[in-house]
Amino acid sequence: MRFACFKQNGRDGLAAAEANGPFRGRYVDDEKCPGDLLECLADGHVGLAEAARRLLSGHDIDLDAVELLPPLPLPGKIICIGLNYAEHSAESGFEVPSYPAVFSRFPSSLIGHGSPIVRPRVSHQLDYEGEFVAVIGRGGRDIPKEAALDHVVGYSLFNDASIRDYQLRTTQWTLGKNFDRTGAFGPYVMTADELPPGCAGLRLQTRLNGQIVQDASTDDLIFDVATLVSSLSEAFTLAPGDIIVTGTPSGVGLARKPPLWMKPGDICEVELEGFGVLRNSVVDE
Repeated sequence: MRFACFKQNGRDGLAAAEANGPFRGRYVDDEKCPGDLLECLADGHVGLAEAARRLLSGHDIDLDAVELLPPLPLPGKIICIGLNYAEHSAESGFEVPSYPAVFSRFPSSLIGHGSPIVRPRVSHQLDYEGEFVAVIGRGGRDIPKEAALDHVVGYSLFNDASIRDYQLRTTQWTLGKNFDRTGAFGPYVMTADELPPGCAGLRLQTRLNGQIVQDASTDDLIFDVATLVSSLSEAFTLAPGDIIVTGTPSGVGLARKPPLWMKPGDICEVELEGFGVLRNSVVDE
């Protein structure tokens, strides 16, 4: 099952589609709408199944004809993992980490599929980072690794577009990772039953203007999804709707000689095998 959040004619809505089927949905002001995806996740698998039933009995939604929003516009936590592919660690000048490198994004940085990534006035060092996202469906603390994937309800895609000079001005990466309208997320959430456990063995690729710039297997993750869920839950309680942005492979623009920065007019695509494509243009602020 896939769930997408959209806006049409000034009205927000939620849509769902079965595998390879068309999207159908309802506006959130429709009394038959189950609410937003975060509300549905709060009721667990039963709530998600009921949401799908209500949405699939709604009207047809052409995703190409509506504005797609982040599938979870206001996640409780946006937990990002750095240096989670060995070759990316090497190209960034770091040793392979022995523990996940964790930083956060804020909801104010998020945009949906099809919306432009904004290059800020203060910097031209706008870099791409294609990643896949694990969406928490069942919360918990101190989750054992062997049960961790039971807490993941689905997956999505992310372009962790980074303002590199601001990122590297401090020892913490938060500033360069949180410029407004730089975190592309979507186009939808696909439930975990439609993909291999932990998204293992899938090809993850980023293309800039049609040219492949990142190309890796999710098997190359240093810390897989189960490890991330378990490790993070040692520190804080994970809640339904929290998202884990799992890290980017090698090939980022910063590591190239000369550097390859995204610029206005560019089109950046992130694709995960068996899932689909997250596509965004680039504009100047």
